[in-house]
Order: sequence, then structure tokens, then C-alpha cells
Amino acid sequence: MAISRAQLRNLLLPGLYNITGQYPSLPKRWSEIFDERTSRMATERSVEMRYTGLADLKGEGANTTFDNAPGERFVFNIEHTAIGLGFAITREAIDDNLYKDAFNPQALGLMRSFNQTKEIMAANVLNRSNVYNSQIVGDGKALIATDHPIDNGSYANKPTIEMELNEASLEVALASIRMFPDQAGMLSMQRGEKLVVPLQLQWAAERLTKTQLRVGTNNNDVNAIVTTGALPKGYVVNEFLTSPTAWFILTDINGLVHFQRKPFEMDIHVDPHSGNLLVLGYERFGLGYDNPRAIWGTFPV
Repeated sequence: MAISRAQLRNLLLPGLYNITGQYPSLPKRWSEIFDERTSRMATERSVEMRYTGLADLKGEGANTTFDNAPGERFVFNIEHTAIGLGFAITREAIDDNLYKDAFNPQALGLMRSFNQTKEIMAANVLNRSNVYNSQIVGDGKALIATDHPIDNGSYANKPTIEMELNEASLEVALASIRMFPDQAGMLSMQRGEKLVVPLQLQWAAERLTKTQLRVGTNNNDVNAIVTTGALPKGYVVNEFLTSPTAWFILTDINGLVHFQRKPFEMDIHVDPHSGNLLVLGYERFGLGYDNPRAIWGTFPV
């Protein structure tokens, strides 16, 4: 049923001094986490390769060792999702509305609805990062796991025992990132760049990344996280993270990806049978990842 005059009863009468209900939107949060790209495909794919490993010692006159193992290892898929929302409003409700400037049927917050929906979907990549998503395929593991496979071994982008956010755990995480191997087992030379926290950890993140001296001690030691520039992009708060204790570090690999397949569009037309105004919104995009080394995370209870 379309929005009718009964639902806008007070907008048909003079004397209103204010109309509330529309609120500011947050700045884009997902763009702080995901690398933005465009797409013309239904599904985007990325292949992780194995390159040559360490060289061997070669004796005088001896044969050179050959490494013929390079090639494809894992394929990551990012499938696009379409979202839509609309509303209908009667011709009479439009005609009799005395406050069209404040309550315009062409601007009932549809774009805000789409923006916040995307924020939730983007945050869910992190919220569910410890659960394997078979649509992505990849290396057969969750985005954050203790046993991502490589040739003759594995690597972890989460701790064996979940850790609360503090100075010691942050240092452990940053050191772990620097030891990520590539598929041949050589160091891939990653660095931590940005801390991602829920709203509940904002205050701890501020102290850990901004205080010049060590946090919560009587020592006069420097805060090594700050002085070494271990997190050059600081931290970002994401209000759409569902765990109040989970935290993540983004690395210098752009492995978390947002593909814009079809930007937000709004179509407005009149139903020829009823005269109702129909307003439809549509957007299509993909959110996913193509390299688990792009993130380190933990879900303490």
C-alpha cells in the first residue's frame, strides 16, 4: 500500500514549526578498510601465485638447482550483490502536503538507507572473518585463521589464543604481520598500517596510538608503537562492528576489495494506473578479499 494522506496527517494542516526524523550520515567507513575498484563482470576473480623460493648453494662445476613449483595456488571470487529499496506515495498525499520543502517525496532518505546498508555489509566481512565463506573459495580457510596453507607449511593471521587490545598484544600482532610468508615460504615483507576497532575500543586505541610514553605504566619508556611509526595510518573506528572486543590490523597489502558494479541510482516515475509516485533505488557491488595477508584479527570474548 502506498504512503497515503493518513500517514501524513499533520503535514496537511498549517501550523507546524518543525519536522524531524532526518539525521546526518556518518562519513564512509567502509572506504577506510576496502580498496575501491570498478567492475564490469558478474563475478571478479583473483589468482594467488607461487613464485620461486630461496636459492640453493651451488658447488663449483655442480648443476644449478631448479625450482619448477611456481604456478597457481588459490582462486578468490568476489560476487556482486544487488540491493534495492523503494516506496510509493499517493498523488493526493503529494498534492495536499503543505511542507514539501521539509518532507519531499523524492528525498525520504533513500540514499542514506543504501549507504548504511553497504556499511553493514562491509563490516560483516570483518564480523564474519573467522567463519569460512565457501563462495569466496580462496585457500579453503576463513579470512582470519591460524592455518592458511602455503607450500610445505602454513601461516596465521590471528593468534592461537585470542587477545584483548593492549600494548603487548598490539606489539605481538605487528610482529606477526612482519613474519607473513609468501607461497614459497619466503618473507612477504608486510607491515601493519591501520588499526580497526569497534566503538567500545576507541579510547584504548587512542591511547595506544597517540601517547608518546608507554600506556598505563609508571615507567618513563617511550611508546614504541608511536615512535617507530608501526601504524602509519593510525586507527579507525567502525560503528558497524558487532563484537565489542574484536580488533583488526590492516596491512600494506590491498587485499580487502570493494567492486562498484553499478553505482546508486534512483528512478522516479508515476504509476499510470493509480497516479501514485513510485521511487525506486538500486545499487550493485561486491565486497570481499583476495589475500588474507591484508589483515590480522582477533575475537577475544
